Amino acid sequence: MNTIKTAVHFTDNYLLNPTNPVTVNLIGAGGTGSQVLTALARMNHALVALEHAGLQVRLWDNDKVMEANLGRQLFAESELGLYKSVALINRTNRFFGTDWKAESVKFEKNSLDKMPDSASASIFISCVDSVQSRFAIADILKQLESGSYYLHRPSYALDFGNSRDTGQVILSTVRAIKQPESEKYVTVANLPLITDEYGELLKQSEQQDDTPSCSLAEALDKQDLFINSSLAQMGCSLLWNLFRNGMTEYRGFFLNLQTFNAQPIKVA
Repeated sequence: MNTIKTAVHFTDNYLLNPTNPVTVNLIGAGGTGSQVLTALARMNHALVALEHAGLQVRLWDNDKVMEANLGRQLFAESELGLYKSVALINRTNRFFGTDWKAESVKFEKNSLDKMPDSASASIFISCVDSVQSRFAIADILKQLESGSYYLHRPSYALDFGNSRDTGQVILSTVRAIKQPESEKYVTVANLPLITDEYGELLKQSEQQDDTPSCSLAEALDKQDLFINSSLAQMGCSLLWNLFRNGMTEYRGFFLNLQTFNAQPIKVA
């Protein structure tokens, strides 16, 4: 009798047994990114307690804190006018005792089509609003994939995206991750980038209004109060499982807060 095997992805071994903290580029410090940073800090604390080397995070965002950001994003009045990345990293470092870095610029290529010197990392987490930014990040990831890296070799990309009450998180591999032999599972080395799998849908949605909101009330018309934090917690739980369990049957999910429904996306 033939038994259908479950498809799984085994975590890159370097992430499980690193000699140095695993490098993470967190791109976007807004509604979702500000929540993800806190989740990463908690994850780092837990990993270190489990005798893991932990995480080294670099946060990228060139926006400054505005009045409309207060309440929905994790900023205080005293931080108005500061770069979001700087405000969040300073606060996180003080609270958790980390030495993480802030980049008050966009994560993008320069005028010479060169990537930032600090662009390389093992994990890339994108929390951006625009479709154009997603494709630009994907282009950089593909360029990094073809490079030769012995330190901070790119392995994974985790994309967060949302509308007012719905959202999704998609886990991808930047390169093929070597999988162990298994009689119990079907192992999957490549997980597609969101721009490769859902590129057409992303392009169809790029007409949405992405102009900055002038007040919290206006911001809440575009994105509800708890959609970002819900996505951040569930998405970082997916990343945590990669570290904690060394494998995953799921590579993301779709979330609808109006119906309180979450639909997982299985590895296939």
